[in-house]
Amino acid sequence: VELQESGGGSVQAGGSLRLSCVPSSGRIGPWGMGWFRQAPGKEREGVAAIDPDGTTSYADSVKGRFTISKDHDKNMLLLQMNNLELEDTAMYYCVADRDSVHVAGMWYVSSAGAWGQGTQVTVSS
Repeated sequence: VELQESGGGSVQAGGSLRLSCVPSSGRIGPWGMGWFRQAPGKEREGVAAIDPDGTTSYADSVKGRFTISKDHDKNMLLLQMNNLELEDTAMYYCVADRDSVHVAGMWYVSSAGAWGQGTQVTVSS
């Protein structure tokens, strides 16, 4: 399956963006899905996850500001990002896997998982 992200862009600190991710095939309901990000010069990190049962989890740095959800009618993954900070500037990637991508505090996408191409989020002061 291929994943296509959209919704990135440039925003001032304190602003909001909503990212979307649509699969090329299949229904997202049974999948563990999430968002990762990578800033220049930094390692890729997990941001938010939603399990097949709907349980959500977040990196500490985005708790209370980001919300991950699945729109089952539109068959898409969403990431609502509020109160954006300069440190949120990064390329954001959608992921899908057979099970949760955030287990016991560990972010993990198996070899069977899929990654999108990424969408750039730039936060300025």
